[in-house]
Amino acid sequence: MAYTNALSAYRETRVKTASQGQLIIMLYDEAVRQLDMGLDLLGENLSEKKDPGRIEQISKAILKTQEIITELMVSLDFEQGGEIAKNLFSLYTWFNHELLEANIRQDLKQITLIRRMICELRGAWSEIIAKNTAEGMGRPSSGVNIAG
Repeated sequence: MAYTNALSAYRETRVKTASQGQLIIMLYDEAVRQLDMGLDLLGENLSEKKDPGRIEQISKAILKTQEIITELMVSLDFEQGGEIAKNLFSLYTWFNHELLEANIRQDLKQITLIRRMICELRGAWSEIIAKNTAEGMGRPSSGVNIAG
């Protein structure tokens, strides 16, 4: 019980102290994790007798991914992001539509395709964040000076 509370507190602190870029990466990571879980369960269902409980778990994992993608959609800044934000919005909309269809059909190939594309986007975001962090290293910090 104490371990669960400590882990929960750690996760909450990690999210609260993360930069905007880190939060985006966390969302992508969780989307991939959920799709991996759904794909594993779907693979088991295809190789063994279909289990209604497993089908429900697959569906929940895919729905969780759709919720994450929706969160990414609503976080887009169309004023600053311009054409990139519009393109991401269209891509996220397509992801959600395809995941809905794949969930209904229990389509392993389609879910795998979406997972790969999300991984590619995650990689691109990671590079952008790393570049921006590296460029910001030479700038003076605007944080609190605790040295006095």
